[in-house]
Amino acid sequence: MAIPTYDKFIEPVLRYLALHPQGARARDVHEAAATPLGISEQDKLEVLPSGVQPVYKNRAGWAHDRLKRAGLSASPQRGFWQLTDSGRSYANEHPSALSHDEVEDVAIGHRDVRLRPVVDDDDDSDDDHFGATFTATANEDIAASPDDRLERALSELKDYTARDLLEAIGQASPKFFETLVLDLLHAIGYGASREDLQHVGQPGDAGIDGIISLDRLGLEKVYVQAKRWQNSVGRESVHAFYGALAGQHANKGVLITTSVFTAHAREFARSVEKIVLIDGERLAALMMEYGVAVTHRVVKVPKLDLDYFEE
Repeated sequence: MAIPTYDKFIEPVLRYLALHPQGARARDVHEAAATPLGISEQDKLEVLPSGVQPVYKNRAGWAHDRLKRAGLSASPQRGFWQLTDSGRSYANEHPSALSHDEVEDVAIGHRDVRLRPVVDDDDDSDDDHFGATFTATANEDIAASPDDRLERALSELKDYTARDLLEAIGQASPKFFETLVLDLLHAIGYGASREDLQHVGQPGDAGIDGIISLDRLGLEKVYVQAKRWQNSVGRESVHAFYGALAGQHANKGVLITTSVFTAHAREFARSVEKIVLIDGERLAALMMEYGVAVTHRVVKVPKLDLDYFEE
């Protein structure tokens, strides 16, 4: 059978999470949603044209994305889904099967809501939780041109891929993340060769995870620290990295995290100038831009060649 469109996954995802108020792992929700939709083990083998993900998991993920944008669910940690208070209330208020209009409202009624990590700018601790906030943009123009809709779709795909990237990084080992960061910095243009980027993240490394030689003799170096955190990174952590740089007599450092930096952390980095901060959102954007752990598919969009008709 053909795997149902993502909107058909909305209700089974909602119902499963309602039965698990403490939340559930995304992969468990994928499987639970497939059962009532009649998706067979053979169907589960079907993958996207990119070959990177099974179709049914992708569509379950899009269904959860829509529940999140509607304020009904959240990802309190990567790879873990949980209904919000509003979501639990919604499920209780709709004990019977959702109508076509109700599913459509969740599926397309909140597409312009952007999901953002939460950070308390007034909190200087490293204990903030990494979550999501909902900031509504202007309603979609029903008269949007195909080009406009294409751009919106591309933006949505990038947003979804960014969250997939951060989730995958969160499930990998710290060492893998440190190596990934060096691969990314090399792809951006640091180091004449990959051998110029050295992984040193070991006990006693004074907070340094990588060293980049900017010239072949290693006279100029950039020091790297990678924090694969769910909590926000505060001023104390950035100050400690600054101290580690001073201990190396270094004047360039890059601090990369999968989460976010507090306002005080960013302010401190600006005050010392020699530290560059890269948060999870920018990390994912750079990985997509430079093709690190990301593949790109080519879509041919036809357009009339007016030059051809010139006589």
